[in-house]
Amino acid sequence: MSKPAPKISVRHAVATWPADAPRGAVSAFCTEHGVSRAWFYKVRTAAGRVGPVKALEIKRPVPLTSPKATAPAMVELLLATRADLEAKGLDHGPLSVIAKLSRQGFAPPSRATVARIFDRAGVVVPEPRKKPRSAYQRFVYPQPNACWQIDATEWRLADGKTVAVFQLLDDHSRLALASLAATGETSEAAIAVVALAIERHGVPEKFLSDNGAVLNPTRRGRTGALVEFLKSHGVEPITGRPGKPTTQGKNERFHRTLHQYLHRQPAAPSIPVLQAQIDAFDHYYNTEREHQALPGALTPQEAWDATPKTPAPALPEPAMTVPAPAQSTQRLVRNDGRVTVLGTAFNIGQDQAGSTVHIVYDHAEIMFFDTRGTEITTHPLPVKGTRYVGNGKPSGIAADPAGARRKRTRYPRLKPPTDEVSTKS
Repeated sequence: MSKPAPKISVRHAVATWPADAPRGAVSAFCTEHGVSRAWFYKVRTAAGRVGPVKALEIKRPVPLTSPKATAPAMVELLLATRADLEAKGLDHGPLSVIAKLSRQGFAPPSRATVARIFDRAGVVVPEPRKKPRSAYQRFVYPQPNACWQIDATEWRLADGKTVAVFQLLDDHSRLALASLAATGETSEAAIAVVALAIERHGVPEKFLSDNGAVLNPTRRGRTGALVEFLKSHGVEPITGRPGKPTTQGKNERFHRTLHQYLHRQPAAPSIPVLQAQIDAFDHYYNTEREHQALPGALTPQEAWDATPKTPAPALPEPAMTVPAPAQSTQRLVRNDGRVTVLGTAFNIGQDQAGSTVHIVYDHAEIMFFDTRGTEITTHPLPVKGTRYVGNGKPSGIAADPAGARRKRTRYPRLKPPTDEVSTKS
């Protein structure tokens, strides 16, 4: 175990040691303070060379050799690879750089070492508020084709025109199944990209989207063209709850990666040119880019090939494609926050007072939406005769099972007394 460094007061005394000190004073000083004569004269020499103040600086010892240090050539290669990925609009963090070099036959250092190299080179922007990777809990379907996710994002052409880009992703492998640039976010474009993905990869078991009118408006009380197309193939369409975009978080991250890439490309003058750029991105994303959310540093294509696909769902019977009967209506919310539907008063909340709500109900449940299509509340359909439903629990008197209501006992109304005398004989 190495001795602690001498105190600054000891170093100061040595640095300012008088030249006319008596004989033997140096040995006595070193013995008293537990320092060696070699160290004493080393500090004295430094004080004579750089001055007493500089001699007081404590410098950490530097080893003559560092066998585990990253070679300068590797450091230069790491920085050059990062710069190349960044220039192309691709992910250029430590893991992406390591994956790129590993596939080229190099043996790069660990992620932590690469991160320190980038930090020392000043090429990274500190993000102290960013959550660590261990803070995220991901849900993943167990097989390819168990669930697909779709979403659309906007992009501008060279002339400033806004177009839509549909991206379809496999939940298990993160494989980019198909992408389509279209003039707008329409049902026709959504069906076209799904049909292309089915032709390439088969039929999925489930299909996740948001509650948009183009993708899946079921929660708004109506069906959609894409929903009917999926049902005709036996696919189960599902949606996230309104106001919860994190359900489609994989798609949101996919959009960000595409935007980062397109920003580094020449502005596309037309949709066909943009489609070619997107196709090049999908190829790189699927076959070269190791997805950091996948175990074992796999690309999406490798993850897709590593696990058997979910069997295609059975085609539905013709009757199964008929939409389930549902009815809808609208009501104005009273000042007390209630609306009355089917003879039952429902407590919607006073924050909705004065607004119009859209109501969808069938034999099982009744749902309330605001004018933007956001779900307010949902209740099981109350039994006939229920007078009030609030806080999710029905209350009041239900109708008699036989359909007869309890009769009230009526008493004859008595006439008030009078002082008049009858003249009848």
